[in-house]
Amino acid sequence: MSSQVKYLLSNIKIKKIVQLILINVIITTIVLLSSYRRSPVIALPPPEDIPEEILRAQIIIEGRSPIDGRFLTAAEYAQLEIELQQAPPPKLDPKIRDQIFLLRIRKTLLQFFPFLSI
Repeated sequence: MSSQVKYLLSNIKIKKIVQLILINVIITTIVLLSSYRRSPVIALPPPEDIPEEILRAQIIIEGRSPIDGRFLTAAEYAQLEIELQQAPPPKLDPKIRDQIFLLRIRKTLLQFFPFLSI
């Protein structure tokens, strides 16, 4: 090889090494600057939060109505539960119940056999 070709090859290698070092410096600078923050520790909860251990130990004295979601006292909630247990849910017409059953079977069949036209 001629000296000129060797010079060009060494020049190209030097350029690639300089580019690699420059890229490393830029990436390292970006990572260091993005990870450096002047704020307090973010992982800690705010001081006004009540710890979960204390919340677990508290006795719940009010609840929400399952019907309309309004707040109830413990006595009102217990009374509402008793009323809901005594009143049976309204019965569905047998024809409608059969129709729902057939629709569920159809849905299941279409999941396994999507090419059926039912």
